[in-house]
Amino acid sequence: MITEIDIALKAIQIFSEQHPRPSHVSQKQAAEMLGVSHVTVEKLVRAGEIRMNAVGKIPTCEVDRVLAARG
Repeated sequence: MITEIDIALKAIQIFSEQHPRPSHVSQKQAAEMLGVSHVTVEKLVRAGEIRMNAVGKIPTCEVDRVLAARG
């Protein structure tokens, strides 16, 4: 049985394969991708739920991981 989650994940996969995406994004961009405020992203970073790189950017794979975990 195909669920809404399966459809959403497939849509993300198709989009990521068709359009070049940055490998890292700012906290503001991550917030937009996740549909939350930048304050929420800051809290997730401080809590260690989202990792940042050495220059303060968030790897796009981290955003994808959080989206997938939301299911």
